[in-house]
Amino acid sequence: MLDYASLSALAAIVREGSFERAAAALGVTPSAISQRLKLLEERLGTVLVVREQPCRATAVGARLCAHVEQVRLMESEMVGELPSILGQQVEERPVIRIAVNSDSLNTWFPAALTSFSEKTGALFDLVLEDEGHTAERLRSGEVLAAVTADPTPVQGCRTVALGALRYLAVANPAYVARHFPNGVDEASLQAAPVLRYDRMDHLQARWAKDYCGVDLASPRHWVPSTQAFIDLTLAGFAWGMNPEMLAAPYVKSGRLVELLPGKVTEVRLYWQASRVGARLLEALTGDVQRAARKVLRQE
Repeated sequence: MLDYASLSALAAIVREGSFERAAAALGVTPSAISQRLKLLEERLGTVLVVREQPCRATAVGARLCAHVEQVRLMESEMVGELPSILGQQVEERPVIRIAVNSDSLNTWFPAALTSFSEKTGALFDLVLEDEGHTAERLRSGEVLAAVTADPTPVQGCRTVALGALRYLAVANPAYVARHFPNGVDEASLQAAPVLRYDRMDHLQARWAKDYCGVDLASPRHWVPSTQAFIDLTLAGFAWGMNPEMLAAPYVKSGRLVELLPGKVTEVRLYWQASRVGARLLEALTGDVQRAARKVLRQE
């Protein structure tokens, strides 16, 4: 059997980022937190926490943290029944760990989180990850749910199609005049600096291949922020693929222009959620679906 006092200490260290803050959160001393973690690591024969600033979980540690949250989520589903059993009010706010891509988090997803949190009082622990890789976090047990571009079912999870997030290839008008004076062609695309979110972001290359037949190898700026992406595009720093929801108002006002008007790229998104803690996650799934239907393109 796992020692849940030690598991709670592990989860607190990872959540709070330090032994001291974990101790304060659990109402014990830092030495008690350290001892609990040491005993757990010795029992399992592996390191669970990388002692950095902030502390972070190893792969095994992350899996155990997710297990703790699953147990808490199942316990939280009993909250409505416990007052009658114990004769007192039980206060427990569930924490749901979700992997989500940055563009969803900066566009349609907050509406789902807000709606659900207002109704349930639930708290969220969000893990930012490329939409093509969020499902891996779910498969590893690190999270309980994910917004993903991977429709492959994850064992023990429910999969729901959400719709397509649309992207526009846009740039500042002055940037277009400077880099595409004769229109968009292979030579100009290969020479014009482009924005990429990270090494897993292939949207720009996909757009160039689909609409121009170009294997994009232009100079790249690496910008791991959805808001910075749109801000740098507006500043004339480079061109890039921005969510239509964010870029469209600037296109309408003339502050941005599409490189090829009407040529959009879509990323189909799915919601995958663990069947553990079904009552709360089913309710969250409903809020996610409703928020997605308002913004994402439906087939």
